[in-house]
Amino acid sequence: MGSARRPQPERLPSKLLEIRQLLGLTQEQMANRLEHLKPPPQPGLISRFEQGKREPSLLVLLEYARMAGVAMELLVDDESDLPQKLSLRPKDKKMQLKGAAKLKK
Repeated sequence: MGSARRPQPERLPSKLLEIRQLLGLTQEQMANRLEHLKPPPQPGLISRFEQGKREPSLLVLLEYARMAGVAMELLVDDESDLPQKLSLRPKDKKMQLKGAAKLKK
């Protein structure tokens, strides 16, 4: 008796990618932002989340939602869209500005 994989939100990977890009972070930088979680995700794992190859833990989803200033429900509800503009925490606004400055160089 094998266990079937549980249903996953189809749009979750693209929403995670969108949040990371709106924050102006690389996969490595996003992994660094999540290093306080146990176990901390490595950059390659961030890539697999964004490709839909791995499902992030609830704690990872919660942290993405907090960074984006959205309810966690928006991440997992395929019928809900992320807001066009994220209400970032002050710490995340600084990170986004740093990322944008690096892109302009």
